[in-house]
Amino acid sequence: MSNTVLSLIVLLPLAGAALIGLTGFLNERFRHQEKLIGLIATSAVAIPFFIILAAFLQFTSGHGEHHDAIRFSIIPWIETAGIKINFSYHLDQLSLLMGMIVTGIGSLIHIYSIAYMHHDKGFYKFFLYLNLFIFAMLNLILGDNMAVLFLGWEGVGVCSYLLIGFWYEDMEKAKAAQKAFVANRIGDFAMIGAMFMIFGQVHSLNFADINASAGSLGDNAFWITLLLFIAATGKSAQIPLYVWLPDAMAGPTPVSALIHAATMVTSGIYLIARMHPVFNVPAAEPVLIVIAVVAAATAILAALIAIAQNDIKKVLAYSTVSQLGFMFMALGAGAYTTAIFHVMTHAFFKACLFLGSGSVIHAMHHYFDETHEHKDPQDIRFMGGLKKYMPATGMTFWISTLAIAGIPGLSGFFSKDEILANTFFSGFDHGSIYFIVWLVGTITACLTAFYMTRLTYLTFFGEARYKTDKHHPHESSPLMTIPLWILGILAVVGGYLGLPAGVFGHNAHILNHTWFHGLINNRDLEHTMHEHIALEYGLLVLAIAIAVGVVYFAYNFYAKNGLEGDEKVKKVFGSMYKWMENKFYVDEFYEKTILKPFVWAGDNIVVWFDKNIIDGVINGSASATAAVGDVIRRMQTGYVAHYALIISIGVVIIIGYLILG
Repeated sequence: MSNTVLSLIVLLPLAGAALIGLTGFLNERFRHQEKLIGLIATSAVAIPFFIILAAFLQFTSGHGEHHDAIRFSIIPWIETAGIKINFSYHLDQLSLLMGMIVTGIGSLIHIYSIAYMHHDKGFYKFFLYLNLFIFAMLNLILGDNMAVLFLGWEGVGVCSYLLIGFWYEDMEKAKAAQKAFVANRIGDFAMIGAMFMIFGQVHSLNFADINASAGSLGDNAFWITLLLFIAATGKSAQIPLYVWLPDAMAGPTPVSALIHAATMVTSGIYLIARMHPVFNVPAAEPVLIVIAVVAAATAILAALIAIAQNDIKKVLAYSTVSQLGFMFMALGAGAYTTAIFHVMTHAFFKACLFLGSGSVIHAMHHYFDETHEHKDPQDIRFMGGLKKYMPATGMTFWISTLAIAGIPGLSGFFSKDEILANTFFSGFDHGSIYFIVWLVGTITACLTAFYMTRLTYLTFFGEARYKTDKHHPHESSPLMTIPLWILGILAVVGGYLGLPAGVFGHNAHILNHTWFHGLINNRDLEHTMHEHIALEYGLLVLAIAIAVGVVYFAYNFYAKNGLEGDEKVKKVFGSMYKWMENKFYVDEFYEKTILKPFVWAGDNIVVWFDKNIIDGVINGSASATAAVGDVIRRMQTGYVAHYALIISIGVVIIIGYLILG
């Protein structure tokens, strides 16, 4: 495959954004041609998907070296005496899989958005931002060096700001965009620090050079990996920087699906997996433990909050934070392939869930408009019984709920079980802290199955909690339901790329033992699993029992109690429920301990320093210059005698200095 064709993977989304943006800016009539705009934007993402798919088939067909990356360069970028960086890209097993996820699901979201954003006054700008986001994401995952990756890293941050705050006239949405932007900048600062340290040690930012030199980093590997993890907590929403992601729900629902399912929030997982040789250095061992502990804390915190939320998108947002915690658990256990496996399965069922929630919101919004009811179309307390009126949305939503809950045979079961198994068996070789992380992860899996079943039941099953005598909600258009069916099918079959090796044999796990073999070196946990094969079967049975048991219990619990079930849940959690409902007051804590002190310092210290010191020095120097000028001006009298006197005084001073000096 030629460099020109491969370059289209990156250039087409950029060209689509430029074409839509410039034409829409110059031609007002173009802004209202929604089908044409949708076709251009979707094609700019779908064509790169098929190019990546062709490269994938080349990798698997034997026409090329299976483990050799396909590299291509577009243009030179930076070239000095000490460094040379090009806009260069590479396709290997990891970037191919991520590329297919980003462009494949991105294409479905583009199709869905054509119907969802119908008649929106900013329609053309929305698709401009979507294309630009995909362009930035492709730079992030395909970049052959950290500089290109960082360009994409910052690009998705800027585009997320534009997309989350797309309806910027609503101040709440504008503030959510600002919050996301600021939280990501904190992590980005750590990323820059890691890049400086890496270049200082390796004298290169190319991933091949960095990973090849990982063993020579010594103790610096600790600080480099710690900074990289801090950077990842920003993009991938881990404690303490996770707070931006739930508020990102303020953006249009397709944005939520794009950011929360398969793209931006998985950037941190991709970064660590890409640089896994650095994390495998012995000096980085404590950082892996930190990653595992923070991941477990994030997962259970978000799951507890999700139980007490009534906004359909907020529940899914905290679910995303929790699932990202599972991915980081896998990274902390050194199971990098497993983390990417869950990235893939999560992309399928979570994109389906978010787009399904958008279909519900779309229908409820129109229903409340028709009936002139002033109710929140995102509040599940005003829903119920929607499966009768929205069968496609209801069925695909239920399938994806069962997948994320870990029901056997669906994609989430395989990837989540593998994460918990790898975390557990890490405890034998790498410290008992991993047993605690496994226990927290198992409890979180129980909570996930419960709150997702609650969400689905209160939305689609039971009695309708709205009037249905004259009007009722309607199913969305095929442009919205077809992507739901595709994602629903993928949520069923996606897990079969990673069947448990201990149960089905070594080669059954296609990702680990075939696709990523030779590219990603996981911690060697298989020998430990084989030594405790009965325990592995026991963990598998436990995972099945938890998923099936909790889903069965939660479904019947809400079928019997309806909304009153939430009151009983409140009693179970007691006073803690209020904390869960208010998101453990983390935002309020940040406001009091970080935001308000910074604002106070800005108003009192920075302003005073700027006014009295900075302005004082500048204004003082100007005043001094004016005063000196005034003195010299007064000396210009025009009398020769005065000038002769000044010259004489000058001569005397010079002679005196020469004699006395």
